[in-house]
Amino acid sequence: MDTFPLLPYIQRNLSVIIFLVLAVGGMFAVYGYFSPEGVSESVQAVTTTGDRLTLSAPISKPISGREVSQRFAQSTPPLAVALIVGHQGSDSGAVCEDGLTELAINTDLAHRARDLLAAQDVDLMLFDEFDVRLTDFAGTALISIHADSCGDYGPTTTGFKVAGSSRADSAALVSCMEQAYGDATGMGIHVNTITTHMTDYHAFRKIAAGTPAIILETGFMLLDREMLTTNADIPAKGIAEGILCFLGK
Repeated sequence: MDTFPLLPYIQRNLSVIIFLVLAVGGMFAVYGYFSPEGVSESVQAVTTTGDRLTLSAPISKPISGREVSQRFAQSTPPLAVALIVGHQGSDSGAVCEDGLTELAINTDLAHRARDLLAAQDVDLMLFDEFDVRLTDFAGTALISIHADSCGDYGPTTTGFKVAGSSRADSAALVSCMEQAYGDATGMGIHVNTITTHMTDYHAFRKIAAGTPAIILETGFMLLDREMLTTNADIPAKGIAEGILCFLGK
């Protein structure tokens, strides 16, 4: 009986045998890469059916969990409310015959309002008329207080007035101040004397766009003098409550 000529068979099919060896080796190499635990423990079955080689094994590669950072709600930014003491650091403002100055009234009201707001945990910054901090001031609100002329222009020259910056949405601040100051003092709004010096107030052009800002004329130094001096706590309360209204406090 003739023996199977193995060597000649291998020589005739050498390329096929090399291909099969490389193919099987490649599969095990890929499997080993995706299965760090090793091939030997994970192979479920390797069977040969006829001339087809079938490999059955789970191929998996563990992926580390994705790091998730905790999201927190943004904290409310700190309040930055500034009040310009009209004419401070510049001049005396309007002056009455007896020497009472607008600056003295503005300074007194500003400090009283600051004390009232401090009791409500609101830090009110006091600025000079041409304070360097006005440039690009991006705050919660800016209020400038002044007092009106000491001249005698008849019995109607009494009351207060408010003008808002047109460079930001200042309507809410205007509304709050008008309502609170009017309620506190009982004074009416003297609309007829709102000038371009108020509507185009210099500070409105210096602060950052979008910062709500107003200028408040607290009253006339002649007919409203008692309210602005002897009863200064009343208009100061109106200023403070107007700011609190705007802040939602």
